[in-house]
Amino acid sequence: MNIAEIRDDFAFLDDWEDKYRYVIELGKSLPEMPEAVKTESNKVRGCVSQVWLQTTRSDGSLHFTGDSDAMIVRGLVAILLAIYQDRTPKEILETDAREVFRDLGLKDHLTPQRSNGFASMVDRIQSDARVALAAS
Repeated sequence: MNIAEIRDDFAFLDDWEDKYRYVIELGKSLPEMPEAVKTESNKVRGCVSQVWLQTTRSDGSLHFTGDSDAMIVRGLVAILLAIYQDRTPKEILETDAREVFRDLGLKDHLTPQRSNGFASMVDRIQSDARVALAAS
């Protein structure tokens, strides 16, 4: 699923209960992350829940695998992957996921801890993009 589809689906849903359920469903749709890659180096710091992001490079693009032990956070991971998946490091650095987060209304409807965790995930992805850009 891409971010345009997620935006359209969010616009269709009126009630925040439905939007939360939708975010959880997005999380359920994420491919399983193998336990072997749920390592300390893939763990995202700054999240109350446990979150893992693995970044791999392929043909100049970055591919992400992510997971969380909390269903709503797993849904936020799915939204981030819809924004950043298989894009070049330059494209990733030029894309403001926090703006998308605000546009979807998530910033106003999640706890500050979840919002901070989302920011930590964005920081991690952008840091990986900066490293990849510097290496190319």
